[in-house]
Amino acid sequence: MMEKLALYLQYPFVRYALIVGVLIALCSSLLGVTLVLKRFSFIGDGLSHVAFGAIAVASVLKLSNNMLLVLPVTVICAVLLLRTGQNAEIKGDAVIAMISVGAMAFGYLIMNVFSTSSNLSGDVCSTLFGSTSILTLSQNEVILCLILSVAVIALFIIFYNKIFAVTFDENFAKASGTAADRINLLIAVITAVIIVLAMNLVGSLLISALIIFPSLTAMRLCRSFRAVTCVSALFSVGCAFFGMLISILAGTPVGSTIVALEAVVFLAVYLFGRIRMHS
Repeated sequence: MMEKLALYLQYPFVRYALIVGVLIALCSSLLGVTLVLKRFSFIGDGLSHVAFGAIAVASVLKLSNNMLLVLPVTVICAVLLLRTGQNAEIKGDAVIAMISVGAMAFGYLIMNVFSTSSNLSGDVCSTLFGSTSILTLSQNEVILCLILSVAVIALFIIFYNKIFAVTFDENFAKASGTAADRINLLIAVITAVIIVLAMNLVGSLLISALIIFPSLTAMRLCRSFRAVTCVSALFSVGCAFFGMLISILAGTPVGSTIVALEAVVFLAVYLFGRIRMHS
């Protein structure tokens, strides 16, 4: 098995996939803790389905780089989600549900009506659950992912204290002079970027798991926000790395393998905690 792995690692596309997978997992884990604590975990579902609809439009328009359409559309919808979610008439969870279902329905309808592909069901399935496209990344796509990932990490570090304040007590943050609305906007935009980056890795239906599982696992082991964020990042990066190795060696779907590994790790940590509690 080690010889087979060493052979695969000689190919640049495998190394590119591992680099991109680790970066995406790291970015997802950073904001995952904030989204879980703010009870906004399913924003990943809403935005990922928006990205699915944008990908459908991009494929019909035959854009050579669908990121040019998918990224701005997803960011705009993230901002709208935040704004309308604060509306007393339409609550946040209802807005996410509407956008999620509507975007997916329109996306599939567009792909069905205008698609020139001979394997529509295969295209839809790979977009929803992830595909081998993570293993066919070009050097330019890796560089773009690296730039966006570094930007996400840098923004999180720079605004860490303000994100912490808004996460735990938004009213107090506002009273102490923090521009909470702007920080919430920043969180929404960064989340949108992460969603778009993660599409190729785990697919639109599994993105929420990439955000939620590491955070919930870390919360079982740590108490402070900083510790939970760091441990969440370790779990996320580890599961992504080993999940991709397992996927390459066993020939299983990349996204499903990573999420299944994260679920197993969470279950193991949960059971360990329960056993320790009763011992």
